[in-house]
Amino acid sequence: MKKLRIYIGLAIAFMAVLSACTEDYLDRYPLDEIAPQTFWKTPNDLKLYANSFYGAFPVHSGWSGGVFWFDNNSDNMIPGTYNSRLAGNWNISTSDDDWKWGDIRSVNYYLTSAATVEGDQTLIDNYVGEGHFFRALLYFKMVKKFGDVPFDSKALSTDSEELYDARTPRKAVVDSIIADLDVAIAKLPAVDKAEAFRVNKDVALALKARICLFEGTWEKYHAGTDYGVSGSDGTNYLELAAETAKKIIDDGHYSLYNTGNVDDTYYTLFNQVDLSGNSEVIFWKKYDVDLGVTHNVHRYIPRIGGNTGLSKSLVDSYLDTDGQPIASSSLYQGEGSLEDITADRDPRLSQTLYLPGAAKEIKNGELTVVFEKPDLEKTGSARNTSGFQLRKGGSPDYEQQKAGGVGTTASIIYRYAEILLIYAEAKAELGTLTQADLDMTVNLLRDRVNMPHLQLDNIANDSNWQFPSLSPIINEIRRERRVELACEGFRFDDLMRWRAHDLFVGKRLKGFKFIGSNLENEYDIVIGETLLVDGDGYIDPYLKVLPSGYQFKPGRDYLIPIPTNELTLNPELGQNPGWE
Repeated sequence: MKKLRIYIGLAIAFMAVLSACTEDYLDRYPLDEIAPQTFWKTPNDLKLYANSFYGAFPVHSGWSGGVFWFDNNSDNMIPGTYNSRLAGNWNISTSDDDWKWGDIRSVNYYLTSAATVEGDQTLIDNYVGEGHFFRALLYFKMVKKFGDVPFDSKALSTDSEELYDARTPRKAVVDSIIADLDVAIAKLPAVDKAEAFRVNKDVALALKARICLFEGTWEKYHAGTDYGVSGSDGTNYLELAAETAKKIIDDGHYSLYNTGNVDDTYYTLFNQVDLSGNSEVIFWKKYDVDLGVTHNVHRYIPRIGGNTGLSKSLVDSYLDTDGQPIASSSLYQGEGSLEDITADRDPRLSQTLYLPGAAKEIKNGELTVVFEKPDLEKTGSARNTSGFQLRKGGSPDYEQQKAGGVGTTASIIYRYAEILLIYAEAKAELGTLTQADLDMTVNLLRDRVNMPHLQLDNIANDSNWQFPSLSPIINEIRRERRVELACEGFRFDDLMRWRAHDLFVGKRLKGFKFIGSNLENEYDIVIGETLLVDGDGYIDPYLKVLPSGYQFKPGRDYLIPIPTNELTLNPELGQNPGWE
C-alpha cells in the first residue's frame, strides 16, 4: 500500500509538471533541428554541423573488403550472391531506403541557418561551400538511382506543400547540381589553404568533372530511349567535364604516384596508411586505432577469398606488354596457369590479382605467408569464386590483419588518375581528342607501368572490343579506364551511363579456365558440386542460379522504381519507365 501511494504521488506530480510545461513543449523546435537562438552563431557551429555530412563519402567500413568490393555489382567481379539489378530481379518495394531525403533536408537546413552566423566571413564562406558541395553529391546519388527527382533548396517540413509536387526533370536537377558545385568551387579554400580532411576547391572540381562526364555520356547513349533527355545530347556536359578536368591538370597540384618500381608502384598506392604526402591523391579518409576509426579490409584481402573474385572479362581486358590485345598478341601464353595468363601482360594485372608466391603476410619484417592457389575449396566468406583472387587493396602487413578492427590503411576518395581519364574520355566523346591529349593523360598512366603509348593514328585492332560499333579510340579509352580503376567502384556507373547492357544480358560471368589447367588436380573438390564449370572448362559460379544469364531489362532497369507507398502519398511523382 505504501508503494502504491508513492507511485500515485509520483504520477500526480508528473502530470502537474507536464501540464505546466505543455505550452513551452509545443513551442520547441523539432528534435532533428537545433534551435537558432542557441546555435548557428559562429563559424565553428557550421563546422560542427557539417561534420555529419562527411559520412556521404564511399569509404572502407564494416566487415568487408571496403571500396575494393564495390565492383561486386558489375561485370568486373563475381560475388557469391549475384547482383539482383543486373539479374533483372529488382522488385518494387512498399518502402525503400533508397528513397530517403533526410540527409538532403539536413544540408538545406544547414544552408538556411548559415545566414544567421557571424564572424570571420572567409570561414563562413568555406563552410557554406561545404554545404553546397554535399547537396550536389547527395542529389547526384539520387539522380543516378531515380532519374527525375524532387529538387528543393530549402528544408521542408511535414506540412510543406512542395511535398506533393511532381518530380523535377532530370536535366533541371543536374543543372542545379552543377550550380551548387560552382558555388562550392567559388567559396571553398584552395588545397594549400584548406584544413586537412575537409573538402576544398579541388575536391569540388573533381566531383564536377565526374558528374559532367556521367551525365554527358548518359544523355548521349540513352538518347531516343525513355531514359534520354529530350532536346539534349550531352554535349554541354561533356564540354564541362573536359574543361573542369583540364583546370585540375593545368593547376599542377597533382601528379601520378610512382615509386619507380614497375612491379609494385600501382599495388602500393592502395595499401598505405598515410596519404598526406601522396602526389596523386586529391582526397582521402584517414583511419586511427586510437580514435576508434578502423576497418577490416585486411581480414579479407589478402587473407581469404572474401566470397568474390575477378571475372575473366576483366582479366582479358588487360593488354600484353607489346600494347596488343591478347586476341592478336604473339606474347600471350594462354590459360594453362595463372602465371601463363599474366606473363607479359600489363603489370597492373598482376598487381590486381594474386599470383603464386605473392606476399599474403609479412610479420616483423619477414615474409611469413605467401599465396599458393585461389581459395576455391573454401566456403562462405573464405571462398574465392572465380579462380582470380583479388590482391589490389590488401596489405600483407600482419599488424593490419592480426585481428578485427585494426585496419588503418587509407581510403582514397578522389585521385588524379580519374581526372586524367575523365579528360581523355570527354574529349574522345566530343570528337576533339588529339595525340597531345593522350600523351598528358592515358599515356602518363601507361608510363607508370611501362606500357606502350596509345597512338591515335595506330590503334591495334581487337576482335574482342566490347563496343565494336564505336570508334577504336573510345574502345581503348574505356579499356584504360576499366584497367586503371578496376575494383574501385566505378564500373557499375560506367555500364549504366554507356547503356552497355549488351555486355551482360543473357550472359553469365566466368572465371579461370579450370579444366586443363595446372590447378585441376590441386583440390579435393567435386566438379558440379563444390565447383561449377561450363562446357569449355571455365569456372561458372552462376551456372545453376542463372542458367539463362543476367536478365537485366533495358527498358526498365536503368533506373530503380519509386516505392509504392511514396506514390500513394504523392501520385504526382509518377513511376519510372517499365515499372508502371
